[in-house]
Amino acid sequence: QVQLVESGGGLVQAGGSLRLSCAASGRTFSRYYMGWFRQAPGKERQFVAQISWTGGRIYYADSVKGRFTISRDNGKNTVYLQMNSLKPEDTAVYYCAADESLSRLRIASGPAYWGQGTQVTVSS
Repeated sequence: QVQLVESGGGLVQAGGSLRLSCAASGRTFSRYYMGWFRQAPGKERQFVAQISWTGGRIYYADSVKGRFTISRDNGKNTVYLQMNSLKPEDTAVYYCAADESLSRLRIASGPAYWGQGTQVTVSS
């Protein structure tokens, strides 16, 4: 089992920045691929970003490419999502996810482990 706890959400004006953190506990953190998803009200959960064990493979959704940066610190069992140039359409609950498969981290029904989510609200 892997337990994931997100933090860092909040209210920010358009154009601002936030950094989300996801602290993992349980099984060996470094063996898992890590990712971020988000779910806006009335919409399906969608993929945002993912990172491989070593950080050597990183993928982003087109909607956040160039604005968001995912990273991980295996020594701290933590994955981060730096969000810059935020837009109102980025408003959502952001979820951290973990899985041993990179492909399963691309779809909302895939990951084996989820955090409880953290709210990000971007005002215009």
